[in-house]
Amino acid sequence: MLTSVIGFPRVGSLRELKFATEKYFRHECTEIELRQVAHKLRRAAWQRQREAGITFIPSGDFSFYDGILDTAFLFDLIPARYRELDLSELDRYFAAAHGYQGEKGDVKALPMKKWFNTNYHYIVPEIEDNAHFHLAGHKILTEFAEAQASGILTKPVICGPFTFLHLARYMGRKGVADYIEEAAQAYAELLQNFAKLGAEWVQFDEPFLVHDLSAADIACFTALYEKILAAKGSVKILLQTYFGDIRDIYPTIMAMPFDGVGLDFVEGKQTAALVEQYGFPADKILFAGVVNGKNIWRNHYAKTLKVLQNLQSHGITTVVSTSCSLLHVPYTLAHEQKLPAEVKKHFAFAYEKLTELRELGDLAENPAGEALARNEEIFDGSRYVPDQAVSERVKQIRDEDFTRQPAFAAREKRQHAEFRLPLFPTTTIGSFPQTQEVKAARKKLRTGQISAAQYETFIRDKIQRCIQFQEELGLDVLVHGEYERNDMVEYFGEHLSGYYFTEKAWVQSYGTRCVKPPIIWGDISRKHPITVAWSAYAQSLTDKPVKGMLTGPVTILNWSFPREDISLEAQTRQLALAIRDEVLDLEANGIRIIQIDEAALREKLPLRQSDWYKEYLDWAIPAFRLVHSGVKPETQIHTHMCYSEFTDIIPAIDAMDADVITFEASRSDLQILDALQANHFRTEVGPGVYDIHSPRVPSVEEITEALQKMVEKVDTRKLWVNPDCGLKTRGETEVEQSLQHLVAAAANMRKKYQNKIDTQGQR
Repeated sequence: MLTSVIGFPRVGSLRELKFATEKYFRHECTEIELRQVAHKLRRAAWQRQREAGITFIPSGDFSFYDGILDTAFLFDLIPARYRELDLSELDRYFAAAHGYQGEKGDVKALPMKKWFNTNYHYIVPEIEDNAHFHLAGHKILTEFAEAQASGILTKPVICGPFTFLHLARYMGRKGVADYIEEAAQAYAELLQNFAKLGAEWVQFDEPFLVHDLSAADIACFTALYEKILAAKGSVKILLQTYFGDIRDIYPTIMAMPFDGVGLDFVEGKQTAALVEQYGFPADKILFAGVVNGKNIWRNHYAKTLKVLQNLQSHGITTVVSTSCSLLHVPYTLAHEQKLPAEVKKHFAFAYEKLTELRELGDLAENPAGEALARNEEIFDGSRYVPDQAVSERVKQIRDEDFTRQPAFAAREKRQHAEFRLPLFPTTTIGSFPQTQEVKAARKKLRTGQISAAQYETFIRDKIQRCIQFQEELGLDVLVHGEYERNDMVEYFGEHLSGYYFTEKAWVQSYGTRCVKPPIIWGDISRKHPITVAWSAYAQSLTDKPVKGMLTGPVTILNWSFPREDISLEAQTRQLALAIRDEVLDLEANGIRIIQIDEAALREKLPLRQSDWYKEYLDWAIPAFRLVHSGVKPETQIHTHMCYSEFTDIIPAIDAMDADVITFEASRSDLQILDALQANHFRTEVGPGVYDIHSPRVPSVEEITEALQKMVEKVDTRKLWVNPDCGLKTRGETEVEQSLQHLVAAAANMRKKYQNKIDTQGQR
């Protein structure tokens, strides 16, 4: 069988693009030098796939920041505030990606949200009423020609018009329907350009098709593609779907003249059944997504071959494909020198998945190949050794363990009396800048250049300075800065049983931000207290409350590579019990405010609304409640969520029964406020007042204006003032200036709303 890759990682196996781009931001390299790095990475990706024997190699999947932003610039859908900046094309692109503040102007970045059910973040296009959807750029065409010049005929990849229009944000009176004609014409023109360049196939990514679709959605899709397909000429179109099945539109798509259709057989629960029920047209090629593009476990060939052989038995012309882009997994196992061989043999990163594709393609034609026998040895059942103590503890969970007493309203009164915080209490989300000094100290500890005692002295000094800095600023609820942590998930995994860790298995989260997800290998339990000593030390330095900072069980799961041999629910319960132990230890050591971050709560929410509760929320929300249900009424539980669409699950978030929830909100223009008001949100709330993923420093007036919008929708007695996320990626100077402005804005609001403060000056 032929083979296909939907998309390939782009930051470089050693994060070369990240470092080059950040140098460019610091004016330490030129645009020419940055583009040279990009060219080298693209060429290496194409050559790697060709050497692996991949038939359909993608181009156009490279991006300096985000592919959806690339598509917006390709079709000239650039908001006026960026057009008006006297910047180069590349700098204008970066201004839209992460904001700009300098001699040429001051603009905020476009909104950023999670890409479907992944930890990748995409930039949300903003389409203004005067926008003209037309082909204006050339990036995707240039990269196709670049591959051609290297002797590789690629399959250009672009976000399809249906998905793009449904992900965009409309800034005026127009909506999706108003751009169907222009979008279809623009994509048709793009195809004509590819035909002139000699392209044989073009891949249109349409993952939005796996959502629940209305009749209007289906009509929109058909209107778009009837025009595009009519103009495709000699170019063959691959309609590529992923992250689920297309049950609502399958017959419609099969009746349209696509040359190939990509279906997800990994996450598509009904994909196989749809093919059985409706068949697959003989005039089309099925690109079967059978190699998991989101997890790192080896493909079980025997199971996958049954799927492929079934398709063959129906006479379906099939290509072996990844289930989605390989953007969501690390580059290669080649850099992992510390993982035991017996462990490493169970994993496949992007490079190794290329081999899996080729071997599966060969085995589909010759099932007796040696690769099948080698693969079967990996799945002999010997890997998993259960932890009986963990199993027994999970069994002992009672219904009452999911409910905190007393109810929220009673706790709120007691906490107000306990902390006596002012109106508009100020705090941060947790982390402070991870400077080169901090990273260097961590590396010295890891390489044995300093002792554990010396490292502890260093971290204690950083904490002491952080507490002093926050007190001087006038913040009301402090944090210890998290200087001891490499990552909010990896750090906890290192202190839990059941995890393995990689050295260089980086995955792009957004732009230049990469993460190194830990791997859940076995049953999970807490080996010893994790954060207690650092938090207790920080609290000993001040009379103000210092938050204990934890990562919640759902986020730890969602930002790890999970096991595939037991359910996500079972893994989350194990994690919840481990974090519960930490919560109770923090409380016992004098920490009165504990933040349990669930930044990734929505990440594994099913894309179909009908599956939300039964398949996810019915166990994800109780897992969070299990973590904190054992604390005293006076102990205040915070949580934090960021860069996802939360407005439609506000009731579920309220049901987490936290005392305070902070949200990312600044980058989406505080849209969440309407949902909070409409759902009578009871939990105290801190919508982020400024975007920490941008180098901009917000003014006092800007933050005050944001707070003024908030009090129109949120009870002032429930409103907190905070940035929209942790500060670890920012520089110390900009953090100091931004927080000074945040505190000043809160002071302005207290003066204005003095009549809402009781006679003691408290909330």
